[in-house]
Amino acid sequence: MSTIAQQTLKEYFGFDNFRPTQQEIVEAALQGNDVLALMPTGGGKSLCYQVPALIKDGLCLVISPLIALMNDQVQNLRRKNITAFSIHTGMQRRDVISILETAAHSNCKFLYVSPERLETALFKEYLPGLGVNLIAVDEAHCISQWGYDFRPPYLRIAKLREELPGVPVIALTASATPLVQQDICEKLSAEGENKFRIFRQSFERPNLSYSVFKVESRINKIISVLKSVQGSAIVYCKTRKRSKEISELLNAKNIIADFYNAGLSIEERSKKQERWIQNQTRVMVCTNAFGMGIDKPDVRIVIHADVPDCLENYYQEAGRAGRDNKNAYAVLLYNDAELDDLKTLPDVRYPDITTIRNVYRNVVHYLQLPEGESPGDSYDFNLKDFIKKFGQNVQTTIYGLKALEQDGWLSFNEQVFSPATVRFTIYKEDLYEYEKNFADYEPLIKTLLRTYEGIYDYPVYISEAFLAHLLKYDIAVVKEQLRKLHVDRVVVYEPQKDEPQVMLTRTRIKTALLQIDNEQHNKRKLNFSERIDKIVEYIKEQITCRSKLIGNYFGDSKMTDCGICDNCLRKRKASLSQQSFDLISNLLKEHLQTPMTTEAIFSVLKGHHKDYILTVINYWIDENAIVIERDGTLVYKTK
Repeated sequence: MSTIAQQTLKEYFGFDNFRPTQQEIVEAALQGNDVLALMPTGGGKSLCYQVPALIKDGLCLVISPLIALMNDQVQNLRRKNITAFSIHTGMQRRDVISILETAAHSNCKFLYVSPERLETALFKEYLPGLGVNLIAVDEAHCISQWGYDFRPPYLRIAKLREELPGVPVIALTASATPLVQQDICEKLSAEGENKFRIFRQSFERPNLSYSVFKVESRINKIISVLKSVQGSAIVYCKTRKRSKEISELLNAKNIIADFYNAGLSIEERSKKQERWIQNQTRVMVCTNAFGMGIDKPDVRIVIHADVPDCLENYYQEAGRAGRDNKNAYAVLLYNDAELDDLKTLPDVRYPDITTIRNVYRNVVHYLQLPEGESPGDSYDFNLKDFIKKFGQNVQTTIYGLKALEQDGWLSFNEQVFSPATVRFTIYKEDLYEYEKNFADYEPLIKTLLRTYEGIYDYPVYISEAFLAHLLKYDIAVVKEQLRKLHVDRVVVYEPQKDEPQVMLTRTRIKTALLQIDNEQHNKRKLNFSERIDKIVEYIKEQITCRSKLIGNYFGDSKMTDCGICDNCLRKRKASLSQQSFDLISNLLKEHLQTPMTTEAIFSVLKGHHKDYILTVINYWIDENAIVIERDGTLVYKTK
């Protein structure tokens, strides 16, 4: 079995060997076990279900809440000549039918589905004919109301298992506490019998140094850190406004930076992201809308200009640094006022019933949904327009929607990105006549048919920008011609979608009749308060190793001191004599006139303890005397 898995890994993905824990997870899935895999961001979770699914006959059903990631996965699999499709919120019924038909009657290996789609009558109708051999649940923490991103539609997966008896589940997440791990296994277990095997990659990141700084001026500290650590960087902040402000301040100091947030158009975001990936932009200043699914291994530093509201988010975002296993830094900045503000968040995040009812009333009026409207249809939800019309602020609206979602009244997807799709619907013999009558459209028609395989069989993702490049047209011309072909019923054209989506999951009722489960609402609020307490503890702790704090939080009891976080270095500095400190400092100054790796420095200074060498190196990095280069090497900064 190991040989088959190894061959599949090499044939489709080009890797000679699995990463630690991956092979054990793959083999457990092939043996028909239910599996929970806890793997850090960038740890290779996707391969854990993709390899066994390719070995087994039939189709792998992948449940994921992240539409952009679904689309990326589908595109990546298709580039490897693996048939894959996705069905998610916001798609037209005819396109869903087309994909389900194709998946049921082709060699389709992967069908990605958003959780909201699982209990629709249409999906249930096709499910028995799909030949599902494996269920993969991505972002599995979403099934637990004790997790940091609870999504009630995930609870429907248990019902799905009743429809697919004997089909194993592989659940994957990067961050789940022991309580959440237990809840995931229980909620996903068939017939309430928990037979899950749990695999956990170590939370140790031996190359990643965590530090926390209490600061008066955040921008001055950010600039200081970025001068000490060269190479690609991410700066996270809480608001769109701050992302732009910090970016402008960095550029004023000749640090090439850009900003990224959900308020930008898809084209803008794609261009900014690509420039950063290609290292044309050094620093991306962003909200948490940035980073998910981005594979950039050479990020040298991640700075949090604002405190995240939980360790789960912090661990995921900080973990985007140093995936190439070279020296990297995660820096968190804070002040006391911010910690006080954090403690008021539970009341904001978990509003009272009056607020929740007001949000419900305004939403159904905005969408013009009459009483008795059946659930299941998805609607574009323009947040700016809604706020303008109803006068509710952004926070009240979003957290009211989240409360309604968590109680099962509706589904709210804040960050929806669905690329444009095209499917030809005209008979091929009629298409020839159309091209003769509308010669101006012939180049676009021919380019679509040549460029996108299967475009007659199912909706195919297209890029208007790429078509414009191939045809040497303006992108506006391409979009206009696609709209004309759609009107003339030559194609079904769905422009890319970048609006949040709302979908009723219960019948629309009178606002006064709306109730929520107060006991569960208050339990989730208490759980959120406890997560805030944990991030505050992490910030204030000055003795315990920060890596160990994070690992223990997620149930990894085997963590040892990392030796390179600020707390570990503080302890070592206290035990380092001034004489030894001065001697090592002079040796570093002598040898680091040219860049060297940490391993090379250890070799040259082999008479000195590695821990002491690291302590002195990090001291001089903080003092901006030693600089980390783009490739992770160290060099003494000449004045």
